[in-house]
Amino acid sequence: MSPSRFAVRASSLLLAPALALASSAAATAVPHQRAARGYVALGDSYSAGVGAGDYIGSSHTCLRSTRSFPALWAAAHKSSPFSFPACNGARTTDVLSGQLGALGPRTGLVSITVGGSDAGFGEVMTTCVLRGTKACVTATAEARTYMETTLPGDLDRLYSAIRRKAPAAHVVVLGYPHLYKLRGSCAGGLSDTARGAVNTSVNRLNTVIAKRVADHGFTFADVRPAFTGHEICSGSPWIRSVSLLAYVESYHPTAVGQTHGYLPAFDHAS
Repeated sequence: MSPSRFAVRASSLLLAPALALASSAAATAVPHQRAARGYVALGDSYSAGVGAGDYIGSSHTCLRSTRSFPALWAAAHKSSPFSFPACNGARTTDVLSGQLGALGPRTGLVSITVGGSDAGFGEVMTTCVLRGTKACVTATAEARTYMETTLPGDLDRLYSAIRRKAPAAHVVVLGYPHLYKLRGSCAGGLSDTARGAVNTSVNRLNTVIAKRVADHGFTFADVRPAFTGHEICSGSPWIRSVSLLAYVESYHPTAVGQTHGYLPAFDHAS
């Protein structure tokens, strides 16, 4: 046998075990990927669908809506199983301690909105409505400080736990829309200075969330473009303004906002 033919044969013999291992690994990986299935919707009121109506009776104070983007997406894609633990008012610690039980090694898709309640947006908006522009500007600035100093660590702990519980899942983290159209059609209510301070805080919240999402290898879905022209004080709002009769629904997307704002953003990212 010539030296060159011997070298080729030896090379083939050495490569054979490696190719066999690679083939075996690929064969193992494909069934694992196919096994990942089902959709879990985690998060706060924006995922639960507060403001959209048609609340599921068994969800009680969580106010999960059949018109929420998770429920609409699951119905359209015939997702099975579909788990929906998202809950009104949930903070990162609430999701961490009470919602991750729905995740598992075979979970294929996860969505989540969280961070707004951590930053105290409900309290901020109460301050803005009841105490005027100066107090509103101060409250939004304090919320931004929390977003920049404390929230990143809270998100890291939660996102890491989601990945541990659902290692095969595609995780989509959705942001928050601007609440107000500046120089809009509202005759009263908050001043434009206060409205601008609120929108600035929303921008900061989305920036913080998007950075942590990228660092964890998840997908961030920005809903602000979809809601542009449909904020409070616009001609066709998809977000509820303050309501004393249904205060819990104030500053949340309507059913139209869930359908035409959140759902397309999630559908594109998923």
